[in-house]
Amino acid sequence: MASTVEELTINYSEGDTQLVKELDKVVLSKGAWATLMFRYQDWDAQGGEFGPEKFSIRRYQKRNGEYFQKSKFNISSVEQARKIIETLETWIGKPAA
Repeated sequence: MASTVEELTINYSEGDTQLVKELDKVVLSKGAWATLMFRYQDWDAQGGEFGPEKFSIRRYQKRNGEYFQKSKFNISSVEQARKIIETLETWIGKPAA
């Protein structure tokens, strides 16, 4: 487990095979609860290469000096990411009701 936000990663391997490759990460918030956004790729065993880019937003809680993942939301495609961006830009541009 990670004791600092900087150590948190989405990389995952089984044996000698890397199944999830982290391409980038952004720390959205730090503290007892941390929120990170990752850009990553999953290994495609049939194709023998990493698949398309995906994105994940993950929340971690720090307990006893270690961060534990508490929730996650995976954005499965660039198209879905674009729709989320467009929606947020629309909402942010509107005055509060």
